[in-house]
Amino acid sequence: MDCVVKRLGRVDYAPTFQAMQDFTAARTPETPDELWIVEHPPVFTLGQAGKPEHLLEDIGIPIVKIDRGGQVTYHGPGQVVIYLLLDLARLKIKVRELVTAIEQGIIEFLAAHGVAAERRTGAPGVYVGDAKIAALGLKIRNGCSYHGLSLNVDMDLYPFTAINPCGYAGLKVTQTRDLGIPLTAHEAGEQLSQHLLRQLEIQHG
Repeated sequence: MDCVVKRLGRVDYAPTFQAMQDFTAARTPETPDELWIVEHPPVFTLGQAGKPEHLLEDIGIPIVKIDRGGQVTYHGPGQVVIYLLLDLARLKIKVRELVTAIEQGIIEFLAAHGVAAERRTGAPGVYVGDAKIAALGLKIRNGCSYHGLSLNVDMDLYPFTAINPCGYAGLKVTQTRDLGIPLTAHEAGEQLSQHLLRQLEIQHG
């Protein structure tokens, strides 16, 4: 599967969101798919069905309303975010298969570092024990996806206490550093992107 991997570094959320929308609106059947690996400064993003009551307190972090599925989540330094700009029709995969491929890519990345993780029915994302380590949210427009996943690597988890993560009250969160995986967000992004591409190849094949 031909896919351009772009490493954008630490970039503000709002212009990146706009760039994803612009890319998706402008793409043609010949446009190569892209994976964008980024980190964001602290921001809460509120999905289409996002309920304001899941924001429990104002801790001075900006809130951006966006068009992905799901509730509220937090992005910040030390968390790797990978956006998947894919033509699902061309890949011949359905949204459900894409979600499965993303979750499986994260699970296999963690397994390669000796950490057992799992998915939960009805609650997209990846969990280690009773704590969430990766969140997932997508938007499909004209058969093409944007948004993607976030994996907690080596970050300040405190802002998660100001929200019900993904709409679940009291949901614990964890990160790779606390599970004994000594990677930076950049290193984790490089490795995870390879697992994701392999899973998409399997689904595509």
